Amino acid sequence: MCFSAEASFAGGAIISAIGVVVVTKVHKPSQILFACIPFFFGLQQYTEGILWLTIPNPGHGDLLKFSTYLFLIMADILWPVLIPLSVLLMEANEKKRKIIRLLLFTGLSVSAYYGYCLITHHVRPEISGFHIQYNSDFPDAMEYISFAVYLIATIPPLFVSSIKRTHFMGWLMLFSCAITAVFFTQFLTSVWCFFAALISAVIFWILNDSKRKFKFDKLQLLKASLMDSLK
Repeated sequence: MCFSAEASFAGGAIISAIGVVVVTKVHKPSQILFACIPFFFGLQQYTEGILWLTIPNPGHGDLLKFSTYLFLIMADILWPVLIPLSVLLMEANEKKRKIIRLLLFTGLSVSAYYGYCLITHHVRPEISGFHIQYNSDFPDAMEYISFAVYLIATIPPLFVSSIKRTHFMGWLMLFSCAITAVFFTQFLTSVWCFFAALISAVIFWILNDSKRKFKFDKLQLLKASLMDSLK
């Protein structure tokens, strides 16, 4: 969904619509942040749509710079914190919470690193074929290390979590990163968002299943309470 301005805006609209539906499946405050993930995906798509329009037009330099940094703040700084934090808020198992807290700390570390790079270095987006390439002068020595830490912070929490079906989201994210890294290495930040709609659909699936289970559990408790009162 990152191959043109039209595709980016259409992708943003579709993902945002999924986000609206996802929010309706929330039944506990702890799920709100997790449910908001599609909205952030949608905002990323809209932001990149603006980049498609402003990169060829030098007269929109301020908007281009703002959109570039907004996109990279979400892609490089937001996700390594948002994913583990949203999973942590939903997790009830204390042993798993300790592991996810460690992964959250890892995410905070890599987010701080990327934040430092965005402040102290330059980024120049350019259209290359049907993708946007984000050229930067970030330290080469840290490129693969920071990306590895990024993946550790964003994907393992979904496998560690005891929340039903989060591992499907984990596999999808891992698969999407692998595909884009192999076939679109230079455009990883941009092309990975192509999978955002699928990931958003999985989030809907997770929360929808959780909501059904929540209602079923409440019915079971009500039934048990009625049985006790009749004894």
